[in-house]
Amino acid sequence: MKSRVRVWDGAVRASHWLLVLLIGAAYLTEEFDAMDWHQRIGLTVLGLIVFRLVWGLVGSRHARFTDFLRGPATVRAYLRGAWRGLGHNPLGGWSVLLLLLMPLGMVATGLFANDDVVFKGVLADWVDKDVSDRLTGLHHLGFDLLLGLIALHLGAIAYHRLFRGEHLVKPMLTGWKEIEAGTDDDAPGAERYRGGPFALILALTIAGLAVWGVLAMEPPPPPPIPAESLPDW
Repeated sequence: MKSRVRVWDGAVRASHWLLVLLIGAAYLTEEFDAMDWHQRIGLTVLGLIVFRLVWGLVGSRHARFTDFLRGPATVRAYLRGAWRGLGHNPLGGWSVLLLLLMPLGMVATGLFANDDVVFKGVLADWVDKDVSDRLTGLHHLGFDLLLGLIALHLGAIAYHRLFRGEHLVKPMLTGWKEIEAGTDDDAPGAERYRGGPFALILALTIAGLAVWGVLAMEPPPPPPIPAESLPDW
């Protein structure tokens, strides 16, 4: 017998799909050389990921890292088919963490990157050109690695749909999931945390402060050249 339960809160679902859109937008703005927009999107990604990391500490039950980051023994139990639960499975939980940390690393390197023409990251002037060039290379490498992680993520979704009959996309859209009676989370008295308004405000505030802090570190533009120093042509 199946029952319908709430799994993903609105903050988890919104941050998930916003990250999907922002990664796509970051790729397009880089391809079409719209670097000012690329930088704005990168800063938005920074705020979004910081929000999700904080929400992973103070949010609702299945949003929390303590709910889905499990040790090797639990991962092996899942692979043997001995794990039953809601939220991210023990293997998928680690992939979720990677899919948060990889874009965060790309933002961090992008802040110091340059395109050898006009564009420089917000913090590029804090390092010398050689360091900036190395970080630019890591920024591009990070995107290739991110594409690989996304491909694995999509493959896992397809595997669960085709071979396990489990819909992973629908619950991330609606927040609801159907479970079999006897699932661990369906047990009487199962602990359910709810990240209330205070937790949401806290996560949004820390995310905003992270973006503000980066922008506050941007060196001021050089002063304009005095008119009397310009050649009189």
